[in-house]
Amino acid sequence: MQPFDTVSGSAAPFLAANIDTDVIMPKQFLKGIDRLGLDKGLFFDLRFLESGAPNPAFILNQSAWSDAAFLVVGPNFGCGSSREHAVWGLKQVGIRALIGTRFAGIFYDNCQRNGVLAIQLSEAQFSQIARLVSVAATATISVNLPEQTIHLADGSVIAFEIEQLRKQSLLLGLDAIGTTLQRAEQIRHFEARHLAENPWL
Repeated sequence: MQPFDTVSGSAAPFLAANIDTDVIMPKQFLKGIDRLGLDKGLFFDLRFLESGAPNPAFILNQSAWSDAAFLVVGPNFGCGSSREHAVWGLKQVGIRALIGTRFAGIFYDNCQRNGVLAIQLSEAQFSQIARLVSVAATATISVNLPEQTIHLADGSVIAFEIEQLRKQSLLLGLDAIGTTLQRAEQIRHFEARHLAENPWL
């Protein structure tokens, strides 16, 4: 995975509550045997009109946010089914972090396991950032994961909390397997000792 250290870019406001994974990645894009092409499916019913043309009303189709590195999202983002494709699609369009007040549990875990930082803020912090990024002129922010801070266009800084294991995995670009393999030598020693103590296994 791509490590996450300090990332700067525009943050797109997508503030509706209870956006579920079927909205993020509709079911017709789950038919492949690999992860290719999920960028085309992301928010498909919102991003495109029935004619197939981009929907100009959708935030990621607007010039100020078309290359957004961040999404500022409403409460309970990622609810519904556990489909990991939703996070894969977000990654494929270049979203590095999601900023909200709370996320659906399985979706939150899927983000961390796939290198997408999910930041949970207080209501007051969220209102501050949502107000600024909703205006094109102040939509650029910088997220510093080592310092656990978000730097806003008006010069203000918002601190956020994150579990240390999640933080280290994102900083190093490690998924669950990669994190486990950091302890490969300890695992080998345990296996050898366990077999020596239990030779009938």
